[in-house]
Amino acid sequence: MAHTPGLNDLTDAEQAALTSGSDFWHSTPIDSASLPAITLTDGPHGVRLQASEGDTLTGRPATCFPPAVATASTWDPALLRRMGEALGDECRAMDVAVLLGPGINLKRSPLGGRDFEYFSEDPLLTGVLATEWVLGLQSRGVGASLKHFAVNSQETDRMRVSADVDERTLREMYLRAFQRVVTRARPWTVMCAYNKVNGVYASQHRWLLTEVLRGEWGYEGVVVSDWGAVSDRCAAVAAGLDLTMPGPADPSDRELAEAVADGRLDPALLRTAADRVRALVQRSAARQAADYDVAVHHALAREIAGRAIVLLKNDGDLLPLAAADGAQSIAVIGEFARTPRYQGGGSSQMTPTRLDDALTEITATTQAMVSFSPGYLTSDTAAQEGVTQDEAAEDQDLLAEAVALARASDVALVFVGSMNETEGADRTSLDLPAEHLELIKQVAAVNPRTVVVLSNGGVLSTTPWDASVPAILEGWLLGQASGSAIADVLFGRVNPSGRLAETIPRKLAHHPSYLDFPGENGHVRYGEGIHVGYRGFDAREQEVAYPFGFGLSYTTFEYGQATAAAVTDAGIEIRVPVTNAGHRDGREVVQVYVSLPGSTVRRATRELKAFANVAIDAGQTADVVLSIDRDDLAYWETRLGRWVVEGGEYHCAVGASSRDLRTVAVVQVTGDDARVPLTPESTVAEWFADPRGAELLGQAFAAATAAGGDGLIAGLLADPGLMMFIGSLPLSRMAAFPGSPLTPELLDKLVAAANG
Repeated sequence: MAHTPGLNDLTDAEQAALTSGSDFWHSTPIDSASLPAITLTDGPHGVRLQASEGDTLTGRPATCFPPAVATASTWDPALLRRMGEALGDECRAMDVAVLLGPGINLKRSPLGGRDFEYFSEDPLLTGVLATEWVLGLQSRGVGASLKHFAVNSQETDRMRVSADVDERTLREMYLRAFQRVVTRARPWTVMCAYNKVNGVYASQHRWLLTEVLRGEWGYEGVVVSDWGAVSDRCAAVAAGLDLTMPGPADPSDRELAEAVADGRLDPALLRTAADRVRALVQRSAARQAADYDVAVHHALAREIAGRAIVLLKNDGDLLPLAAADGAQSIAVIGEFARTPRYQGGGSSQMTPTRLDDALTEITATTQAMVSFSPGYLTSDTAAQEGVTQDEAAEDQDLLAEAVALARASDVALVFVGSMNETEGADRTSLDLPAEHLELIKQVAAVNPRTVVVLSNGGVLSTTPWDASVPAILEGWLLGQASGSAIADVLFGRVNPSGRLAETIPRKLAHHPSYLDFPGENGHVRYGEGIHVGYRGFDAREQEVAYPFGFGLSYTTFEYGQATAAAVTDAGIEIRVPVTNAGHRDGREVVQVYVSLPGSTVRRATRELKAFANVAIDAGQTADVVLSIDRDDLAYWETRLGRWVVEGGEYHCAVGASSRDLRTVAVVQVTGDDARVPLTPESTVAEWFADPRGAELLGQAFAAATAAGGDGLIAGLLADPGLMMFIGSLPLSRMAAFPGSPLTPELLDKLVAAANG
């Protein structure tokens, strides 16, 4: 039988080559081991496969699904699973082995330039949705690349900045979604971030890449670098990085092989990295070629986009509009209706298979007379018409034309939004462009039936202009079917069920991250700690424009009394009846926020711990069952270095948003054994708070008094007022007090007895 060369037959140079790319989008083939190159290319909301050598960032046509800023607002894991499956089919059609997504970094600040690629300010919502995305993609034999690991929540100085964050915040907020996806979906690859975490580059962070990711979470796949993230290849491999991208990386390949040869790098570490890449290549070989139906995938993109739209306001039930009312006139105002903003900039930017615009779709949907005025120029239309952006902003003729049209129409649909969100640059403001604000102001002044449709990749300020209009649709960036999806919601073919995955503040300065974003001099301090997003607003009882989880419907939902029961070793099961009290079929997103009054640790006021997206026909009641995993109740106990579930009465508030809580169920949960060991440096108060410690100290002081001591210390401890005064004193310091019986020898005995 012929010998097939294996990994053990590879030279150090070949192993080094295998652990770097051969070009921008391919791994390095190793002919001697029959290992072909595989293709890794960008998602996460479409397959952006390079079409030609000079075309790095647009690629071949593929379905541009809604970005994560929109898909998160569906709050529908099953929909994300279907999207992942569709992306997998398109990858198979294009011979792509690994799709670089999903991006699951937490939206720490609404200014984050890449927020359109990320899901939410909440780790549970992020983790649940991303898990289904990965499971869907990988069910097609295509690997996911979970990114960016970790704490990559800004673009400012993104290649160098150190995200400085305490361990509890890191664990509970910024790693928790990664932990869920890694342990439940087993992504084929995890992509390390550009930034540093507490002073160490993520690509060289052994604690992150090896101790946590592999040691604690049991990860067995490949750790790949973000493109250009590796500054020290040897240090990266030693830390647990397997594949450096892009390539070719001939000089660093040679350096890696030389480091093994001269003993600077353990050869087992390089062999392990190469073995993981080999396993990825061989796993990819099992993928079957396939094709996909472009029209079917466009229809799915349209369905997801329609489900992502959030109805923020609908005074007087202005929406939905009557499609069959041929007597009404509709003014469609704003260039975004004709030239849609449907994706962000950077590595995820792609070429769609088709592109729906709202103006065309609205005109096709209704029998009403539809008229259009651009109202303003985008940079694209300004270029087409031969004027600069500054000149376009001063063009009062466009504004006057739009206002005149609005005045003459029964309904005015005003399309506005942000001009650009992109990888590589954070935003500096949440405000709409000045010309968009003026357009809203003047149109609303002449037409009381004005609907504002927003297109944006990150949260926009709606204050104070939202008070002047009766209806607002938050349209995010909705992918290639954005125009048809918006028309579906405007005319009621789709009953809006989107819910906010991030808080809309009344002003930027109210945001918990405001004082510590984006940092300076190479460091950004995560000063808000665990109080990210709605947690921070709630902790400060801060008024917001629209709260986390909020979204209206064309129907109404009523909640009955919730009940909750603790399930041994599994968590909490919650049941609540929800009734569609309106005349339209609809979907309700039932949300559960948990709190623990009297907790011994600092906590958020309430935290999302479960949700369910439920379709309920008009007049019907659904008995909704939600489960909270016990692990999701745990906090990170820094003194023990592990997760701990605190015992007590948990309040499970069920409702339609983080600030629309309709019913509360209380359930007793048994806590973990989480006794913190006592030491000589533990305070007097900590010793007396511990039952065993209090008993031992009491015996020690009593024995000293009985043996003829002056009893001064015992007297101090018996006085509640003095106890408050000395309670913060480490016990070891008390040994120096006059008359103290606490000798170093006795302290050692007390510590041993207390912890024995």
